[in-house]
Amino acid sequence: MALLIFVLKLIEYQFVIRDVSVEVLVFMLAIIFVSLGIWEGKKWNMRSRDQMASTSAQSPEDLLMEYGISTREFEVLQLMAQGLSNQQIADQLYISLNTVKTHSSNLFLKLDVKRRTQAIRVAQDLQLL
Repeated sequence: MALLIFVLKLIEYQFVIRDVSVEVLVFMLAIIFVSLGIWEGKKWNMRSRDQMASTSAQSPEDLLMEYGISTREFEVLQLMAQGLSNQQIADQLYISLNTVKTHSSNLFLKLDVKRRTQAIRVAQDLQLL
């Protein structure tokens, strides 16, 4: 912002306002803010990648603890990744269908996803699976 103020003072913005229409000034200001947004977005994305790289160096047990995923939820996640339905997971783990749904919902909250496929993809990205 200080740089923007300096540039405007440098070109004597009072003279520019008289010679250029308001639409052009708004467009130039929009270009500046879009450029700043893209630059900041790239910085943020690089930080996220660095965090993912540091996360991948951790053991799966540490990651499970970090995300608060219980052993039973992890078992449900592994069976989801194998493509089993909720009923098949319940039969294999000797638990009720409602318990499988509860574990699934907890996993979705902890991994910040809405679907089974997203949960599997996130778990693979975190190298849990």
